[in-house]
Amino acid sequence: MRLIASLALVTGLVAAPLGAHAASLHTEWEKYKVTRAFNHLSADGQRAMADILNAKQVLDGGQTDAAIPALYDATKRLTAAGKANSKFIAAENSLQPAPRHPAPSGHVAGTTPVAWVPVGGEVIGSETLAPEKKAAIATANTQLKAGKTQQAAQTLQVVAEDADFIMAITPLDQTLGAVNRATVFTEARHPKEASAALQQIIDNLVFVSEDFAETAIPDQGGKQAPARK
Repeated sequence: MRLIASLALVTGLVAAPLGAHAASLHTEWEKYKVTRAFNHLSADGQRAMADILNAKQVLDGGQTDAAIPALYDATKRLTAAGKANSKFIAAENSLQPAPRHPAPSGHVAGTTPVAWVPVGGEVIGSETLAPEKKAAIATANTQLKAGKTQQAAQTLQVVAEDADFIMAITPLDQTLGAVNRATVFTEARHPKEASAALQQIIDNLVFVSEDFAETAIPDQGGKQAPARK
């Protein structure tokens, strides 16, 4: 599913030819679709993933004491994400991974339903995009990594239907377990083993398309579509 509703869909909502009113409606609908795509993300999940990546970077430098606060924060935020509406239950083999992010070779998807939390996203555009649209996508992805979803949505308004949104989700209990192991190793001053535990989280991320997110993941923004006048 594209981030933005197609022109055909928008013009189907109005009987008149595309004029000033229809063009305005199209613009409002595009803004709504961009924002809605990002409203599936978990704010706590995004922050937890940032904590995990930060802790791993510090551990890879051999610094255990500096990694402990980020690991504690990751645990708290993952726990909060697990209590929020952003999580959803599904078996891994039903997740329909995005084509550009297939599972690692030899990976066998689980068949038991588990809780998943959306922890990040990526905007992908075609290679033929104009330079200003490629720059907007790069900026939006940087904003997404920083948890600035509203700013990313605003940035992507210039890209319109030329981009797709891919969401990263993580198995909640498995991720919490890995963070706990990393914390134990870190407190025991074993940075290499702690980093390896966090790497498992990164390796176990599943990327799904906005099509899947639209049907399986709750919308966290409480946004409503613009009025169809």
